[in-house]
Amino acid sequence: MSYLSTEEQDHILVVTLDQPDEKVNKLDEQLISEFQELLPRAAQQDIEGIVLTSGKENNFIAGADVEMLKNKKAPKEVEDLSRRGNDLLLELEHFDKPVVAAIHGSCMGGGLEVAMACHYRVASDHDKTTMGQPEVQLGLLPGGGGTQRLPRLIGIQNALTYLLTGKNIYPGQAYKMGLVDELTHKDAILKAAKKAVRTLRKERFKRKDKRSLLHQLMEGLSPLRKIIYSQARKRTRSKTRGNYPAPPKIIDCVEEGYENGMRGGLELESRLFGELAATPESKAMVNLFFAMQAAKKNPNSEQVSDIHKIGVLGAGLMGSGIADVSATKGEYRILLKDQEIQQAAEGKKHIWKGLEKKRKKGIISSFERDRLSSLITSTADYKGFEKADLVIEAVFEDLDLKRSILQEVEEVLPEHGIFASNTSSLPIRKIAEAAKRPGQVIGMHYFSPVPKMPLLEIITTDQTADWVTATAREVGIRQGKHVIVVNDGPGFYTTRILAPYMNEALMLLEEGIAIKELDNHMKQFGFPVGPLALFDEVGIDVSAHITEVLGELFAQRGFNPSKKPTTLLEEGYKGKKNKMGFYHYEEEDNQTKKKDPNNEIYRFFGGPKRTSMDAQTVQQRMTLMMINEAAWCLQDDILRNPADGDLGAVLGLGFPPFLGGPFRYIDRVGADLIVERLENYQQGLGPRFKPADILKSYASARKKFHPDQA
Repeated sequence: MSYLSTEEQDHILVVTLDQPDEKVNKLDEQLISEFQELLPRAAQQDIEGIVLTSGKENNFIAGADVEMLKNKKAPKEVEDLSRRGNDLLLELEHFDKPVVAAIHGSCMGGGLEVAMACHYRVASDHDKTTMGQPEVQLGLLPGGGGTQRLPRLIGIQNALTYLLTGKNIYPGQAYKMGLVDELTHKDAILKAAKKAVRTLRKERFKRKDKRSLLHQLMEGLSPLRKIIYSQARKRTRSKTRGNYPAPPKIIDCVEEGYENGMRGGLELESRLFGELAATPESKAMVNLFFAMQAAKKNPNSEQVSDIHKIGVLGAGLMGSGIADVSATKGEYRILLKDQEIQQAAEGKKHIWKGLEKKRKKGIISSFERDRLSSLITSTADYKGFEKADLVIEAVFEDLDLKRSILQEVEEVLPEHGIFASNTSSLPIRKIAEAAKRPGQVIGMHYFSPVPKMPLLEIITTDQTADWVTATAREVGIRQGKHVIVVNDGPGFYTTRILAPYMNEALMLLEEGIAIKELDNHMKQFGFPVGPLALFDEVGIDVSAHITEVLGELFAQRGFNPSKKPTTLLEEGYKGKKNKMGFYHYEEEDNQTKKKDPNNEIYRFFGGPKRTSMDAQTVQQRMTLMMINEAAWCLQDDILRNPADGDLGAVLGLGFPPFLGGPFRYIDRVGADLIVERLENYQQGLGPRFKPADILKSYASARKKFHPDQA
């Protein structure tokens, strides 16, 4: 079957992109080949021009086919593919009749590169329309001219912002910057695109320069452009700490093309695209991408029960966040309950503020803001819960409290109703002991802040019904989450592997390391925040509770975690929430901002005298604690597969994406070397470093957790 279909309408060739047997269009070799055949034919036709449009719903081209890239041998075959694509897009760009892209829905990566090679772009103003160059998130750079055409359309500084972060560009912003030339209603884009072809055929189109005067001045003079490149490299080094090879190469391509011409820029882009595809960082991030794609699918979709209304108990930060994504992403009707109606109303108000922020940015319309907000009803009682299909509790981490709430909810919930707990550490089976229908009790562990954190960890017990698991997964997917399903146990997976990592930070403090030095070492390794700053963010009170929940499990292995979280809590330290933690905090612009380390806290860790410690030793000890516990979780059947373990650690805990996750990291270093390091530390520091048996087994057999890893 063909990817492209053509129809002549009013002397204009309408080319419809519709990839066979796929939900979305992806840029693949079939599309490239069909385009190569189409352009010479179109040049011979008596037409005014070409319109490119999509036959898919809410999608123009979602990006390059990553599977195609993975199957190419890097660097040579990947470089050749990029060069072939660039040659084709140059041919499209220099086509002697107007070519207009009619964009509705996702237009990402290679899709945006195709659109930018057209002479004019009409986009729908719908909130489903998004553009961007997300290749950097795969450890790559745009390989189809993105580093060349984006700076020429929106300016060097604006382009670098999006090329280096992979951020989405929404229609209003795209028009304001000059990335698209016209916005219209989604049902009118084809008509507008055909009109644009006729206009371009009659008169020469001069695109207005929409850069600010300052940007025009700086980008118009070579010495000032050098400052732009230099500052971009400096900021990039500071942010990536040298762990990601793609960002500096993106800057190199932009500079080469702007200073020495587009042909030279495209040549460098293709070469560096191939080189980056061969790096271990890109391979890890591409594998992570596939794991993320899998976590967006429901393998048991036929067992899903229909969910129309969701009750959320607790309107605080977690509860309102769960209600937010349930309504704004999932489009479920929500009952947001708290003990007092004022608290519930405050939770809804917080959600409305988030929607209003999107409206101001042009991401959604005021109508859409009000429609989504109307899906949420604030309440202080259980009225309406008799029609709820799912209830998610997000109350304080207290077992007795959660059990009593479960019993209250079951009194009003319909027979088919599911009860989900957002607990971060309490075993679900212990909560379910209070249930009339334990098979309909499940864990749905969200991460804070819920609207931003992409992971949902679903926890099942031996009694949880399969249809309940499938339904909870479906809800998570509709909420925009990447979902992993794990088996029940103290701390489940993510909290359990975080606990030894955080405990090791306390042990290092006891040995004399300074707060800032420890946090800097781990940020240099690739974690987004240091462990002691994370203690404050999570809450020292929460950490004390988690230590208590997991203490018995670790004690069985001869590992007794530090009691310092409990000691600190008793002394009034809770972290950021009460501005008493490992750091000082101050209020600025209605936000609590982290300041200098709190040196007073050293009195609990041997006194104020601090000793500098070797970065590699600190990083090894901290990371080994996390990856060893991940292996224990696989061995204990908490984890169902290594891929979920990698995804949970990266998306939930900030494990460095360029390392691919704990199991990808073990495979890269070698299980034998990991075991050797653990045993060396075990001899010197005790049983907390005892290697999991599964690690020793893999080391002796020279096995990998991911056999596909070279």
